[in-house]
Amino acid sequence: MIRKNILTIVNKKRLFFQMLIIVFLMLPSSNYFSLAQVDVREAIVKVYTVSNYPDYYNPWSMEGPRASSGSGCIIEKNLILTNAHVVSNQTFLQVRKYGDTQRYRAKVVAVSHLTDLALLTVEDFGFFDGITALDFGQLPETQQEVLVYGFPVGGDMLSITKGVISRIEHQPYVHSSSVFLAGQIDAAINPGNSGGPVLVDDKIVGVVMQGIPTAQNIGYMVPTPVISHFFADLTDGILNGYPSLGIGLQDMENDDLRRYYRMEEGMNGVLINQIVPGGPADGNLKINDVLLLIEDFPIGNDGTVEFRPNERTQLNYVIQQKQIGEDLKVTILREGEKKEIKVNLSRSLTKDRLVPMEQYETLPTYYIYGGLVFCPLTKDLLNIWGPQWYQSAPRELACYLLNNFPEREDQLVVVLLKTLAADVNQGYQNISNWVVELVNGEKVWNMHDLVEKIENCEEPFIILEDQYHKKIIIDKDKAENSHQEILEIYRVPSDRSEDLK
Repeated sequence: MIRKNILTIVNKKRLFFQMLIIVFLMLPSSNYFSLAQVDVREAIVKVYTVSNYPDYYNPWSMEGPRASSGSGCIIEKNLILTNAHVVSNQTFLQVRKYGDTQRYRAKVVAVSHLTDLALLTVEDFGFFDGITALDFGQLPETQQEVLVYGFPVGGDMLSITKGVISRIEHQPYVHSSSVFLAGQIDAAINPGNSGGPVLVDDKIVGVVMQGIPTAQNIGYMVPTPVISHFFADLTDGILNGYPSLGIGLQDMENDDLRRYYRMEEGMNGVLINQIVPGGPADGNLKINDVLLLIEDFPIGNDGTVEFRPNERTQLNYVIQQKQIGEDLKVTILREGEKKEIKVNLSRSLTKDRLVPMEQYETLPTYYIYGGLVFCPLTKDLLNIWGPQWYQSAPRELACYLLNNFPEREDQLVVVLLKTLAADVNQGYQNISNWVVELVNGEKVWNMHDLVEKIENCEEPFIILEDQYHKKIIIDKDKAENSHQEILEIYRVPSDRSEDLK
């Protein structure tokens, strides 16, 4: 009797498990896999980069190769998401999966240096076999707990640190010297963490990009709205970047300032005090217009908008939701009268600047005449004075960034960088970092203009002049006769960069 009862129980259990297996096999494949435990660590990769940066003080040369490493994560379509600064100016690129010993050759698919994001892939698609790609989550809330995955210094294995989102607001991105939405995290991050994912519930909410070495546990991530804009921009296969409205603004927190511009009680906004020539605002908005709303976002007197309840950030947040070519609705106060204007965001943010910010995968522009080395003023040039360039670089160069707006669309600051000593430039050999304002009495607008004015000059002398009317005078015949000799002595392969040929 006992044996019969035992057999009955065993048969019932066998039938139960058979039915469970049948039900399990009948589940849709997505549910089938959701029952398995997914280890997000398998989607984390270490990125090995060999890069070669231009030498901006000797713009015909390179600094030489150097090795570095960063982190990344596998997302859909056999892609790896990382930072642009991890792979910038790369000459050789490899990746290694978590728990693996083999490095695989990788290549860059797309890169946004403005927002410090890059997409990589591996030529051997077997690299992605068996890996569950990470999905993306929403913009996290402040005080929400996050996990940071990556391969920082201090070891070779995967590191996982825990923290919270401290705040979300616009911050300068070091890689591009541009300001975008960023998430501040207090999880420990170190060199090598760059490009690693920040996860909430195993979903990507950001990509680690930078920290503040002098502060305690202050790091920043590129948040999902910025990542989403990057992906949306790439849908047509071309990365256009971020649009700009092309205006300079002044806060209006002072009561008398608001009254002067006829703002009513309770009305908030910011004053337009500059318009970039050729930009979207040129011809649509005017200096002394008061910007009240951008799309449907009221603008505070401090130039911020509320992007979530009780959370504010720069009004550029609204512009940066748009793609180049889209329309932007703005409401202004002009001479006491409200107007609604639609502006087409037809131009990239990078074209608004007199002094271009950091550039990558691009060789420096230069021109040599009579042993004088000319180049445009760029942020890359200022960086030759080191991380504290704003203190150590010549003030006459650094001051151009205080009001970084051109007078016309193609304007650049032309600098006499240094002199390659020769008889033709005797007496000028200690001149360096000298801004060229005029050539033979005519304004110089950019490097192409400089070359044209020098080489088309029919006078016997080339007269260079700075803003203080100091002059450098070069005999044209002497310069041309010594030209090749100077290049050979200093082993310069060409008197100009490729973009000037």
